[in-house]
Amino acid sequence: MQETNLELFPAAEPTVDIVPSRKLTAKAAALYAAPHDHFETRAVEELLLGFGGIAGDFHGGTTRRSGGREPWYPRGTEMRNERQLSLVAADELATVAQRMGLKEIKPEWIGANLVIEGVPHLSMLPAGSLMFFKGGATLKVDGQNKPCRVAGQSIAEHVGAPDINAAALLFPKEAKRLRGLVAWVEKPGVVRAGEEISVRVPEQWIYPA
Repeated sequence: MQETNLELFPAAEPTVDIVPSRKLTAKAAALYAAPHDHFETRAVEELLLGFGGIAGDFHGGTTRRSGGREPWYPRGTEMRNERQLSLVAADELATVAQRMGLKEIKPEWIGANLVIEGVPHLSMLPAGSLMFFKGGATLKVDGQNKPCRVAGQSIAEHVGAPDINAAALLFPKEAKRLRGLVAWVEKPGVVRAGEEISVRVPEQWIYPA
């Protein structure tokens, strides 16, 4: 019997899974801003958003200097600031606190600007998602905010950890994929505490390995 030449019948190319876009409803449960000289934030009633982010905020500006997150550039290279705002969820912070053996982690300790309520697994919201605030402002999500030792040290100092260094290093480990998001201002406006948000999650392509 003649053997079949398998090379004449190559396997079909793997398909790309497409997840449709969807809309969510959320709320700006709490707002915070940072003084220009320190990353920790303070509670405010409203945020004035321009194309450079929050006016006078520590992370404000249309551009920023590259750091350890951008090893492809020499440190200090001027680049677009896609990290103008830090977004967190109360339920995710509670999970991180529990993992670290703490009673709580307050948003302001880690430099958060907005506590977003109503989006399940906020930290997993994909890059490109849009947040339309009822007052007219729009934020565009850049991606996850990777937890770092600096924020960990702030937490350790606020809770009076006996070993500041150990607690600071524990945060990046326990907060992975729970640290929230970074976003930039696509459309300026004023955001107020309690404001409703319409979230548009874009269509996503999941490529095969």
